[in-house]
Amino acid sequence: MRYFSLVLVAIAGLLAGGVGLTFTMASAESGNRATFQELGLLGDILNRVRADYVSETEGPDLVEAAIQGMLHSLDPHSSYLPPESFRDMQVQSSGEYGGLGIEVTTEQGVVKVVSPIDDTPAKAAGIMPGDYITGVNGESILGGTLDEAIEKMRGPAGAPISLTIAREGADEPLEFEIVRAVITVRSVTWRVEDDNLGYIRVATFNENTGELLEKAFDGLQEQLGDTMRGIVLDLRNDPGGLLDQAIAVSDAFLDGGEVVSTRGRDPQDIERYNARRGTRIGDLPVVVLINGGSASASEIVAGALQDRKRATLIGTTSFGKGSVQTVIPLNGGRNGALRLTTARYYTPAGRSIQATGIEPDIDIAAVRSEKPVKRISEADLPNALRNELENQKKAEEEANEVAKEGDDAEPEVASSEMPPEDYPKDKDYQLERAKEILGQIALSGKLLADAG
Repeated sequence: MRYFSLVLVAIAGLLAGGVGLTFTMASAESGNRATFQELGLLGDILNRVRADYVSETEGPDLVEAAIQGMLHSLDPHSSYLPPESFRDMQVQSSGEYGGLGIEVTTEQGVVKVVSPIDDTPAKAAGIMPGDYITGVNGESILGGTLDEAIEKMRGPAGAPISLTIAREGADEPLEFEIVRAVITVRSVTWRVEDDNLGYIRVATFNENTGELLEKAFDGLQEQLGDTMRGIVLDLRNDPGGLLDQAIAVSDAFLDGGEVVSTRGRDPQDIERYNARRGTRIGDLPVVVLINGGSASASEIVAGALQDRKRATLIGTTSFGKGSVQTVIPLNGGRNGALRLTTARYYTPAGRSIQATGIEPDIDIAAVRSEKPVKRISEADLPNALRNELENQKKAEEEANEVAKEGDDAEPEVASSEMPPEDYPKDKDYQLERAKEILGQIALSGKLLADAG
């Protein structure tokens, strides 16, 4: 029974948040009897599997699988990070790591692409948001864990890898041959559009994003000076990242006030994050581009600028990842880490992002489609947290419907603006519309100033 006892101690330690606790029979009898009974059941099953399963199994692998199963049953983003995965996560947050450059999640046991990162092998190869990765190097990864899939896709720079992709609309699986590279994610890029507009692309939120954004502003100011009449902030297919960097990006556009708040299980557990006084770009008009690949930190920025009336949002509804994950090192990181969902994000107006996303002010599709395009969102993921404001929203909608009864006016039908039929496929329609809207805002502002 030595192995059984070790399993109990190991799992109990994890449940205690990684703090080294010694459970005695007295403490178990006083407060932990039910927990130990449940752990006893788990230990009994582990021993039975090791003794009687058709193939020989490894005890540590079984324990890790049990832990992962427990955490994955909570929501799509809670998980256990083994030591190597924990180190990889820390390296990735720094903005440089080895691999393909792809943000993934899981849906019903299948690895799904949230977004390829700009200027990476995955992006260059043609991997698209919504693709399902079903195989790596000819080996199926269906039914495996997300961490296992990521580990298979990581590797030394220069090493080739084959991905099998299932794509909506494709009759057969697609095969992609890709060469791994050292992924140095330049999270912010910029350029001048139409001689007097600034374009800033934020591809992800890593440790360098805030600093690179400042350099982008410096570059635009040096090149355009007082002739700059607006900024396009492109957050499309930005999978998110670090909360402090989302606050730093929002801070550059806002003159003080709230950016985002987080609320945990305890109703009193609320944290608010505010922008500093002063703004990096004065009162220049801003248009933000979002789509279904804009998630997490990018939704925080978009929601803050929308609620604070600082920008016009155009594009399509964002992904809807509105939950906060806290990474808790276990035994100082030597035993890996626990990534646990501990709170939800709320915009300054008190809107929950979770499973609903940020709706743009102007819904503009990227490409023309004669049939509705299914949006892949957080709500589609297994065990996704529900938006706790959903019932309240439904009640308000029902009340509005009742109020409309007897009204002869035709109901308003929401639909995406699509490119003209002859619009060139190689042109970015959403960006072109963003520039048009900025021009209209700048012109109306000038006319108001002249009138004054």
